[in-house]
Amino acid sequence: MTVTRTDTNTAGTTNTALATTAIVTGSSSGIGLGIARAFLASGANVVLNGRDADRLAKAVAGLGRPERTAWVAGAIAEPATGEALVRTALDRFGGIDVLVNNAGTFAPKPFTEVTEEELDGFLTGNLKGTYLTTQSVVRALRAQGRGGSIVNIGTVLVDHALAGFPSSAPVVSKAGVHALTTSLAAELAADGIRVNLVSPGIIRTPLHAGSDVDSLGGLALLNRVGEVCEISGAVLYLAGATFVTGHALRVDGGHVTGRA
Repeated sequence: MTVTRTDTNTAGTTNTALATTAIVTGSSSGIGLGIARAFLASGANVVLNGRDADRLAKAVAGLGRPERTAWVAGAIAEPATGEALVRTALDRFGGIDVLVNNAGTFAPKPFTEVTEEELDGFLTGNLKGTYLTTQSVVRALRAQGRGGSIVNIGTVLVDHALAGFPSSAPVVSKAGVHALTTSLAAELAADGIRVNLVSPGIIRTPLHAGSDVDSLGGLALLNRVGEVCEISGAVLYLAGATFVTGHALRVDGGHVTGRA
């Protein structure tokens, strides 16, 4: 079920501001919330998304920008969620400029122990959800006729797997997102729509709560783990880089390049 909310501003009316408007999926915590916060700091309007309405509402309230935020709760694999995100951005802010496909799931498990249900879950949540949400937004961008920017979130494990971190199911679904990025960059260029991808390494997020994430820093040349702000900075760069499309930007401290 999809829940839509578009709070009015302090004057009691909805906004049709000329500022950039970004939709950020999976933005109730972690990297997604950091990306939403960075867009707000840049002066943009942001439509946030997450599956848990209560958690999402609290996250939005914590941002403290009610005049420039709206939210839609729902799973991105449901077409209605993408449609609601588009409708909310158009109704509240008058347009869409950027889509950040951040929502997804990730968990390690040995290859032969992965169940069909678990595989379907990763393929649905990571690849199908990104695909369907992007379809909804691209239709709106084409109707606007002024181009736009799509930034997907992948993983460096697509390019450099770890023997001690078996994660074939989520990685193969994210590999599909990498392929979708290059395919759409070619298909949508004529519409002025740029499609890029940020490929994070190990990032300090709530997913690592309770574990010694810093012990993994040695996997990167820079001998540390990344911070959420470093991913959001890369996303903002690609969102505004008008001569970049079809690019996968690794933000991994040198994880793929080598070892410290």
